Amino acid sequence: MATYKVQVATGDYMLAGTYSRISIILVGTRGESTKQRLDNLGKDFVRGAVDEYQVSVEEDLGPLLLIRLHKERYLFFPEDSWFCSYVRVTSPQGETWHFPSYQWLEGYGILTLREGTGWPRCHNVSKVEDLNANSQYLFSMTTVFAMRAVKSEFELRLKGFSSLRDSWQNLEDLRKVFWFNKTPVSEYVTEHWMEDDFFGYQYLNGVNPVMIQKCTKIPDNFPVTPEMVAGCFGTSTTLQEEMQKGNIFIVDYKILDGIPTCEIERKPQYITAPLCLLHLNPDGKMMPLAIQLKQTPGSGNPIFLPTDRKWDWTLAKIWVRLANFHVHEVNTHLLEAHFLGEVYAMATLRQLPMCHPIYKLLIPHTRYIFHINTLARTNLLKAGGLLDTSTATGRDGMLQLLARGTQATKYSSLCLPDDLEERGVTNIPNYYYRDDGMKIWTAIDKYVSGIVGVYYKSDSEVKNDPELQAWIHEIFTEAFLGRASSAELAKFLTMIIFCCSVRHAAVNSGQFDFAAWMPNTPATLRQPPPKVKGTATLESILDTLPDISSTCALLVVLSVVSNELADLRRLGHYPDEHFSEEEPKRHMAAFQASLAVISKEIEERNWALPLAYNYMNPAVVENSITV
Repeated sequence: MATYKVQVATGDYMLAGTYSRISIILVGTRGESTKQRLDNLGKDFVRGAVDEYQVSVEEDLGPLLLIRLHKERYLFFPEDSWFCSYVRVTSPQGETWHFPSYQWLEGYGILTLREGTGWPRCHNVSKVEDLNANSQYLFSMTTVFAMRAVKSEFELRLKGFSSLRDSWQNLEDLRKVFWFNKTPVSEYVTEHWMEDDFFGYQYLNGVNPVMIQKCTKIPDNFPVTPEMVAGCFGTSTTLQEEMQKGNIFIVDYKILDGIPTCEIERKPQYITAPLCLLHLNPDGKMMPLAIQLKQTPGSGNPIFLPTDRKWDWTLAKIWVRLANFHVHEVNTHLLEAHFLGEVYAMATLRQLPMCHPIYKLLIPHTRYIFHINTLARTNLLKAGGLLDTSTATGRDGMLQLLARGTQATKYSSLCLPDDLEERGVTNIPNYYYRDDGMKIWTAIDKYVSGIVGVYYKSDSEVKNDPELQAWIHEIFTEAFLGRASSAELAKFLTMIIFCCSVRHAAVNSGQFDFAAWMPNTPATLRQPPPKVKGTATLESILDTLPDISSTCALLVVLSVVSNELADLRRLGHYPDEHFSEEEPKRHMAAFQASLAVISKEIEERNWALPLAYNYMNPAVVENSITV
């Protein structure tokens, strides 16, 4: 007779415990135990508990391969859910095996868990329906979102704003919206939104810091002449000289050309596909040089300049900020973070067993993504929802833009070092998105390479892993990538972790900060773009900006999605112990130490800045896409 010690951990989540009958079967190389109920005196499997049991077998089972947990009805208690964190089994000889779970078991059934130090060629999660076991997460998130939205909506209704379709009467009235939700950044934006250097700053450290690129030749459809911009350079240099020095940059919103717009309350809305030329001046500031609002040059499509009348130039920048809102929200944020992240997560769950090392590496970085994306599709992106009531494109235009973005997105654009090199922005000063991102990319790459090196010693081992190849093939089919060697595998995994944590934080967390002052980030404009210069006034701009109701509706949502959930896990924080071997744990500890150093460096730099850039600080970045 042999007696095994079995420890079962229940998750510390709301409603994680169970009243069901839980039984276990141990399976080893020499046989398996009979099914035995896990039952102590008193209540078992309560939230946050680690319960210990004795399981007796006729003979030693040898090294354990797997266990089976049976969840069955008990007495009169109703069917419920149970979150099993892990099971740890110790043999009579003192040898211990770890079986990670970290999932919900809904209803009644059998859960098979494989030993954490091995990765046999088998699938543990084989269909998307298995994800329903995480409905407790969905309940938690929906509740938090609803409470925040109600709070914001209530504040707006008290002010009598949310049902008004009138224009804003003056800029001062805008300060009344969400005054209780203001942040240091939103206050800075309010004060500096009209300044050219802040307009340029946002291409480096705003919510869409991935579009600006070096300009080595003025595009044929953007006929900016040296004479037009001579007043911006003075007598010491010229446009051509600055271009040769690498100081001229461009942002092109051609992806918006031809995207249809909608009507709001039977009134047409407008958007353009502008081009914007910028200059990195001797002070290290990125200054706008010229703006053309449409892709096709002509007499009805003037080029606006900083030397134009104040309100003409301001209006031109507002049109650019409108374009930036749409490209950012639909492509940079929704597509390249949320929807591609969902592809990575789905492939991981469908193709990799829970005991596979790549599953263990990635699963913490996929947490909540299905749930937040489901909430987005069923609430924010539905027909007649926020897009149709508050944005220029509406839902139909957004879907067309999303389709274009899917065709245009490249793997290299998601790999930060490649993206920076391709855009020619490796040497721009004060580009904190690049600086912080590269430090974290390097730390992630070192961590991932270490983990990959533990389990794959050569390219042939990567190629001969059928589960890994199936995983890569699914991503290739649903996104953009193909097979990889061991070196490419590490880079691809680094990209996934970076995009599902740090890059998402960079393009998500500042949404309310930069949009709370609506003229800085309008979601629609109600008048067509100007065909001539000299006609813009403050009054005409107020009539062009979104009406009061549209402004409020959008800010309600941005105030919700820009804030972290209470149930958060910081980058590099892995409370669910999927890896049980010592070597992966050492790599994990080194990764955490690197992130702590980076966080300290960011905080020290921010003390000296007039506007702190903290969106990529590992201390505030989530492991995964949760909002």
